[in-house]
Amino acid sequence: MINPIWLGLLLIGIITGLFTGHLEAVTAATFEACKTAIMTISLPLAGVMALWLGIMRLAEKSGALQKLAALLRPLLVRLFPDVPPNHPAMGSIVMNIAANMLGLGNAATPLGLRAMQDLQTLNRRPGVATNAMCTFLAINTSSIQLIPATAIGILAAAGAIHPTSIIGTALIASTCSCIFGITAAKVLQRMPGFSLPPLPASSDATMGTSTSTNAPIFEISVPPKSLSPFGKGTLFLFVMLFVGTAWQLAARRAGSISPFLAVLETISLLAIPFLLGFFPLYAHLRGVPVYEEFVEGAKEGFQVILRIFPYLVAILVAIGIFRAAGCIDFLSHLLAPLLDRIGLPSQLLPLILVRPLSGGAAVGCFAEIVKSAGPNSFVSQLAGTILGGTETTLYVLAVYFGSVAIKRGRHALAAGLIADTAGIVASLIICHLMWK
Repeated sequence: MINPIWLGLLLIGIITGLFTGHLEAVTAATFEACKTAIMTISLPLAGVMALWLGIMRLAEKSGALQKLAALLRPLLVRLFPDVPPNHPAMGSIVMNIAANMLGLGNAATPLGLRAMQDLQTLNRRPGVATNAMCTFLAINTSSIQLIPATAIGILAAAGAIHPTSIIGTALIASTCSCIFGITAAKVLQRMPGFSLPPLPASSDATMGTSTSTNAPIFEISVPPKSLSPFGKGTLFLFVMLFVGTAWQLAARRAGSISPFLAVLETISLLAIPFLLGFFPLYAHLRGVPVYEEFVEGAKEGFQVILRIFPYLVAILVAIGIFRAAGCIDFLSHLLAPLLDRIGLPSQLLPLILVRPLSGGAAVGCFAEIVKSAGPNSFVSQLAGTILGGTETTLYVLAVYFGSVAIKRGRHALAAGLIADTAGIVASLIICHLMWK
């Protein structure tokens, strides 16, 4: 499904540029998109990927990932019935979902790519997305947002009286988006147009590391040793150190915002330092050679980047041409009368159209809305809720599918767009109830 969309963005942008006289801007956008794909996204992401895949390897070798997956096994086996309960993908999925919910984008993407690699080991149809992959991407493109940090930061910088007021509305909108996304993925996977093709004769040979859904499991060549009383005490002191710090930070913030929001902000602030310290410490206490295992995991990060950067170039070039040609502005002008009738301010249409395509462009649109309409206006509050309740669907699909060479995404795009639509509708309804 992404093939006609990519070709349509490219050709419509070029043809529109011919008629509007924006060919120079189209050409500039093409080369800028190539530069962005490599220099701005791929290279920085390579370092982040190396870091988090190294940490993930320590979590896996120490047995922490297995324990984390076991805690949420009743939910995961319902969402991913085709994945064995003790498969490495379960732990990766849990880590990715948690990072997304806390707004930890730098950690969420590497963890999500690792989850896709783990799911690929169960894929018996080369180049075709499995039901589990599509469900996972539906969750990623509709992730529940506890703290829409980017939108809050822009509102606060613009002088909003209550910049955190959108946390509740974004949480409701993203929850609705997630419910609709998962439901759409489960329903669409049964429809004839999206059903799985027959297994190829050589499926067992092309399946990666597995030939059945009963394997692979968490593969640990040397089982970690049990935690000693000293190790348990050390872990307890480490956790208590962060708990005490979190308590102080939350108490300090509770004077200016509600205690609940103070706790959420504190968790987001301390989550990454805690994970970076906890997993290596836990692995060391269980006898894992932490430095060597971290380096082995980090090596995978650069291999993943080499696989995904052609997909990044392809999608960003198409999006850049489409925007530079003036297609977004044309659609905004065309649809403005219809949107006004349903109570959706026409100023938000560029944000809505751009959001599934590019996160950076969507943030730029939101900043422009806040600047023109004012940080305390209904339009800015609604825009912030939409930004927090939706996701860059096409970008996510291009990167995640590209990392495992999936050419046929089946219903993943349709489920993602349904989730985005649900998030926008929910944002409109809840914001009208709250502020109109």
